[in-house]
Amino acid sequence: MIQQTKHPGLSLSRLGIGCWPFGGGAYWGDQDQKDVDGVVHTAIEQGLNVFDTARMYNDGASETSLGKALRGYRDKAFVISKVNPAKAYRKTLREECEASLKCLGMDYLDMYMLHWPINPLGIKHFTKDEAVIANPPATAEAFETLATLKQEGKIKYIGISNFGIKQMTEAVSVCPGIAVNELPYNIISRAIETEIMPFCDAHNIAIISAMTLQQGVLTGLYNAASEVPAHQAHSRHFSMETGKGTSRHNEAGAEAEVFETVALLKKLAPELGISVAQLSIAWVLSNPNIGSALVGSRTISELLENIKVLDIKLPAEIKAQIDAVSLKVLQKLGSSPDYYENSKESRIF
Repeated sequence: MIQQTKHPGLSLSRLGIGCWPFGGGAYWGDQDQKDVDGVVHTAIEQGLNVFDTARMYNDGASETSLGKALRGYRDKAFVISKVNPAKAYRKTLREECEASLKCLGMDYLDMYMLHWPINPLGIKHFTKDEAVIANPPATAEAFETLATLKQEGKIKYIGISNFGIKQMTEAVSVCPGIAVNELPYNIISRAIETEIMPFCDAHNIAIISAMTLQQGVLTGLYNAASEVPAHQAHSRHFSMETGKGTSRHNEAGAEAEVFETVALLKKLAPELGISVAQLSIAWVLSNPNIGSALVGSRTISELLENIKVLDIKLPAEIKAQIDAVSLKVLQKLGSSPDYYENSKESRIF
């Protein structure tokens, strides 16, 4: 269940636990700590080791909740947290790392990631401080600080999240040991296949897939765009009307193509004797470039259903059918892996 990745010496479970809901918050709603404990303990008992959180998830409550659940299990977990780019100055990055460690109740992180690349549009999503916007942290400063934290033993591996080719090239020139790039990747979010995956493969950077189920769309829960909650429909997959004020991309969406794909998944899954969610996860794991696929599991029962996918070998003809219909989504949305900004103003390049 735990496999070697593209990055030398780095082993991750094929399935990882996305911890954004932990601690509860406005986006995902309440989350009972007993359920978090059960999910974390069961995941470890079943051989999973990847737990992905961030300072910004529920204002630190996700880290605190995960830390509570991992008491007595720390040595069996690979814990990832992230720092936002507006806090990537030498001083504030260190402070953020130490704050994460305090919330988690740990003395080291297995991996610490820069959550988004440092660029003007990205910075504006994390702060309203005009001084920071006018003089953002330097990429070199951020990665030099991460390297120092690694030397001090506060982090074991350095990671990045949502970095494109030019941004990775710059980062690797400063910090050659980058281990992971975490990016959105699923059946209807395939933009990284063209350039980013080959670059990561060539530079021994493992890929962790985020949004493996596209926030529930790829579970078969919804039959049409109108059924998707507005705050979960603000990506470029959906029209501005469906997003109901939560979207900022100003594009038409690809709703017909998305739900043609979902309809196919709902047809194929029963034929295989599995759920739509399991089929969607299996498709991601069928790609050898994915080091670990993050899936949110809010209860033990959800987790156990997700874990079953590790025994599924997706038939080649089924994958080919899914590839063909979802290609229409890729063609409609284009090659930008930033699914929240206009494709001509991507934060990922």
